[in-house]
Amino acid sequence: MTWTQIVVGAAIVRGGAVLAAQRSHPAAARGRWELPGGKVDPGETDTVALVRECEEELGVIIRPLLRIGSDVAFPPRPGGPPAVLRVWLAELPEGQPEPEPREHLALRWLGARALADVDWLPADRPFLDPIRVHLES
Repeated sequence: MTWTQIVVGAAIVRGGAVLAAQRSHPAAARGRWELPGGKVDPGETDTVALVRECEEELGVIIRPLLRIGSDVAFPPRPGGPPAVLRVWLAELPEGQPEPEPREHLALRWLGARALADVDWLPADRPFLDPIRVHLES
């Protein structure tokens, strides 16, 4: 049985917009957009990893609400295990500072109509329609 790396992403929603993060690395992904998040470490749950990654990347503590969509496979990576992206709808609890791009080039709050305005990484694209539903409600 092959081990699969789980990667979690946060669809942080506030005021009818979702937070998008612009990649700084690796070179092939630089300048493209993603949902903030990262790899789930051994022994972590998806939500624990998501909270940890957002604190590291954005300087905020998020509250995961519910999982949206299904696992999306990443393109194969030479020398790396297979990986899938799981996305959780999340919110910023009151009292949190404004997220800051600690590991990204930039951050943007995107409304439902602006989701197509940025160049999303392929693994994040299948989550845009499920996210849009939460922005329009």
